Amino acid sequence: MENKLIVSSSPHVRSNQDTSYIMKQVVIATFVTMVGMLLKAYIPALGDALGLFIPLIVVNCLILARAESFASKNTPIKSAVDGIGMGLGFTLALTALGVVREILGNGTLFGMGLFGASYQPALLFILPPGAFLSLGFLLAGFNKLKNKKA
Repeated sequence: MENKLIVSSSPHVRSNQDTSYIMKQVVIATFVTMVGMLLKAYIPALGDALGLFIPLIVVNCLILARAESFASKNTPIKSAVDGIGMGLGFTLALTALGVVREILGNGTLFGMGLFGASYQPALLFILPPGAFLSLGFLLAGFNKLKNKKA
């Protein structure tokens, strides 16, 4: 409900589908983060038990919003094929992000050391901000490859 109220309050957002989509995700992420913080502050046992599952709500909302956006404009068959493709795409993207963070943050892959005992891992990459940096590096690499092919 808050999402629709906030998004609909801006005429610029309502007129642009892409902006509306991004705005909805930001609003959802904000509210989910606030709920997670409130749980940890006032009901620590529940906050600890739920742990990582609360932030995963944002990922689910992202996938569902994208599916809703595509399905509203296409046939069920096209929507199903798109859903499978998007699911595989998200899986590959999250796996690539995890591999980059594991290699840079721990110097390992599947528990095996890659760089020897003298390697000093970049601990930033195993922290939440490291996910954003890793994503930025991956996107920069893909953009460079994309521009090279064009």
